[in-house]
Amino acid sequence: MITPWGEHDLTRFPEDPRDQLRAWDAADEYLLRHLAGITDLDLSGTVVVIGDRWGALTTALAGHGPVQISDSFLAQEATRANLARAGSAPDSVRLRSTRDEVPERVDVLLVRVPKSLGLLEDQLQRIAPSVHAGTVVVGTGMVKEIHTSTLNLFERILGPTKTSLAEKKARLIFTTPDPELVRPKNPWPLTYSLELGIGPASGLAVTNHAGVFCADRLDIGTRFLLQHLPERTGPDHVVDLGCGNGIVGTAAALANPEARITFADESHPAMASAEATFRMCAGPAREADFRLGDGLADFEPGTADLVLNNPPFHTHQATTDRTSSRMFADARTALREGGELWVVGNRHLGYHEKLRRMFGNCELMASDPKFVVLRAVKQAR
Repeated sequence: MITPWGEHDLTRFPEDPRDQLRAWDAADEYLLRHLAGITDLDLSGTVVVIGDRWGALTTALAGHGPVQISDSFLAQEATRANLARAGSAPDSVRLRSTRDEVPERVDVLLVRVPKSLGLLEDQLQRIAPSVHAGTVVVGTGMVKEIHTSTLNLFERILGPTKTSLAEKKARLIFTTPDPELVRPKNPWPLTYSLELGIGPASGLAVTNHAGVFCADRLDIGTRFLLQHLPERTGPDHVVDLGCGNGIVGTAAALANPEARITFADESHPAMASAEATFRMCAGPAREADFRLGDGLADFEPGTADLVLNNPPFHTHQATTDRTSSRMFADARTALREGGELWVVGNRHLGYHEKLRRMFGNCELMASDPKFVVLRAVKQAR
């Protein structure tokens, strides 16, 4: 990526030579060009970068000691790797998550617009008290990511907002902070009760922090999996892989009081949601593990009895099967011999073929016109 601050070799995390998706796009480039063109821009104060997807903005501006606020473990790891590749010292930037306190004062605020409108709302609400009248606020995103509702959030939470002309299908957002603005109350996190008829999760209260998939409702794929969870007893080690709000793992815990549950996700909001959901439904005395990280990359091999998974098939705006492939491979490594992976997915995604290649078997456990629930068993080789 060529920027006014130099040329940078950037990759996503985990690095995969076969991955054709870049670690930056035209929206990142547009924002950096714009900043370089502001003749009186002062970057000596506190520069905050929100939602930097793979660390492109943070790496380019590392010389100014920015604070990066991210909801993603993978984005933070990519930033660390890209900073190292650029020769920047590890302490040249401050990496914070959406669960950390925001800086008390923000002088330059750069926002990479996320796919989730709820996540953007929460991010702006949390940072707004630190913004002052002189703060330079610039958002960026691809044209297809910026809607009237996006601009309305900037306007309602920070102040008067306008947009730039589009360049290479990217657009900038300019906001003039209004310290006198009366902001609406931050609605996040959301808590709602599930409907009946979905197995052990029926009627449970679920907590969703902003940015969790389908944060304002139960997604239909998870609902279908909940209706067809395996009935097991005994001291199983159950893993809710890509746990989101944790309702699948929580349902498995309630169905089997002897089970030990591990919740795994790369999303900071997902971890917060899963912990809140589990504690609310299973009680404070029930133990569980909550693992933020790259899938099950650091999981003890051969120690899981059951892995439950509703894999995503999007990375931001890109449709890809890379995440599901890595999740299935991680699950196979984590399972003991005879252990089972249960997966729900859209019928057209063809997960059965991928599971047969990895596990040597795949059984259809349930189906409807849109979804399938599949089971693969780890066998001795």
